[in-house]
Amino acid sequence: MNSRQPDRRYPPGDLAIWIFILAELSVFAIFFAAYAFTRMNNVELFNEFQQSLDPTSAMLNTIALITSSYFVVRALAAIREDNREGCESWLWAACAMGGVFLAIKSAEYAHHFGMGINLSTNTFYMFYISLTFFHFMHVILGMVILAAVAVKTRQGAYSADEHTGVETGGSYWHMVDLVWLILFPLVYVMR
Repeated sequence: MNSRQPDRRYPPGDLAIWIFILAELSVFAIFFAAYAFTRMNNVELFNEFQQSLDPTSAMLNTIALITSSYFVVRALAAIREDNREGCESWLWAACAMGGVFLAIKSAEYAHHFGMGINLSTNTFYMFYISLTFFHFMHVILGMVILAAVAVKTRQGAYSADEHTGVETGGSYWHMVDLVWLILFPLVYVMR
């Protein structure tokens, strides 16, 4: 029986990422509150143009991000078992699911922009494009972070004893996922 208990710090990862995450969540919260307040005063407009969105694509993106977060959890479990190859593979799988998200969202943007829709079309589209693109950029940053962690894992920077970088990258990625889990029903579902 293994008597060694891993040190688990809370919150996991570097404290600096949590300050950054809290700042990012605050910005998104302000954005969400502005959306909700504006929607309350323009219910008909928001309901009408919300119908033009593709809920199937949004659901596929939700599945992609939830799956990617699962892969990040598996990567952390692997490094805690000193399985560097497994950790790296799971991180690349998470990045691949992020890529799926970006491809689907890009197709949505191409469809709307192809129809002449932009930030100035109306208030609904201003919020839709701004919110989802702000999140889109966070997905890209999250993928860059996960890719950097995967490369460092391959280089032997992390082990069962020291894997703060994996926890830090994973914490940021979970924040990206959490924001989408709020954004998806708010923008695509709520009537």
